[in-house]
Amino acid sequence: MKTILITGAGGFIGTHLVNDLKQSGHTVIAADLKYPEYSQTTADKFHVLDLREQDLVRELFNKHKFDEVYQLAADMGGAGYIFTGEHDADVMHNSAQINLNILDAMVKHEVNRVFYSSSACIYPEHNQTDPDNPLCSEESAYPANPDSEYGWEKLFSERMYQAYARNYGIHARIARFHNIYGPLGAWNNGKEKSPAALCRKVAATTDGVIDVWGPGNQTRSFLYIEECIKGIHRIMDSDYTQPINLGSERMISINNLALLIGKIAGKDITINNIPGPVGVMGRSSHNELIDYTLGWRPSEDLEYGLSNTYTWIFKQLNKIN
Repeated sequence: MKTILITGAGGFIGTHLVNDLKQSGHTVIAADLKYPEYSQTTADKFHVLDLREQDLVRELFNKHKFDEVYQLAADMGGAGYIFTGEHDADVMHNSAQINLNILDAMVKHEVNRVFYSSSACIYPEHNQTDPDNPLCSEESAYPANPDSEYGWEKLFSERMYQAYARNYGIHARIARFHNIYGPLGAWNNGKEKSPAALCRKVAATTDGVIDVWGPGNQTRSFLYIEECIKGIHRIMDSDYTQPINLGSERMISINNLALLIGKIAGKDITINNIPGPVGVMGRSSHNELIDYTLGWRPSEDLEYGLSNTYTWIFKQLNKIN
């Protein structure tokens, strides 16, 4: 059994990863600005601290001897947070500073194995203008042209982890997440992503009408949190050292996503497409590499994942009301 540090452990994916690693018998040390919002942490120790502060990160590594690090901490959110441009400086500074601090502490304390959560947002905007034919294969990342500063920071940090791997012998594993969703995630605070936002809107509507940002024909693929956790372990346990996609290849338009959630909820939904931040017009994971290198592809049962997510958000909404 290992002693594992999970940074960003108060967030959505971090909460699920803490639970999973604890169930596997590991000692889990968690760190984040805040505790999980929707559940009690199962970590052996949860440090509430600002990972942007180098002295605090060094102190964290002084307190524990880690075998592995899972670096999930980032300043992030959905389209309403990332694509308005209002948070660009904070997104770039905060996330880059966290990664610099983590890598610095790993080198000084001889921790040599890390998982880094990158993003599909690193892919070039010009390859994602066609909703039906986005190009998001791993080798298409360069020449670089992400559609957001969030994507640029993720791309820089990927290269930083690889540089530390070359220069300091760190075993870095890098996954490009594609729209991970599920229970225990943001759903009403402005940082929620489209599955959670649409589940909330469908659950709340009394007349069946919901607003959807943009034309509605923009496409995405969505990966349920259970499959994400499985993929993290497969990537972490592999010998593959380059960034790799972790997502679903099943594309769906945002309008059709809303209608599918309506069907799950047993409601007839009417969509009102309104102006709003959209991002690229098409994005879907390309899974040939993960299949070839790991012999595995994530399940793409969108109905199963959305059903669980809708049920959870419906309960959260009823708690408020």
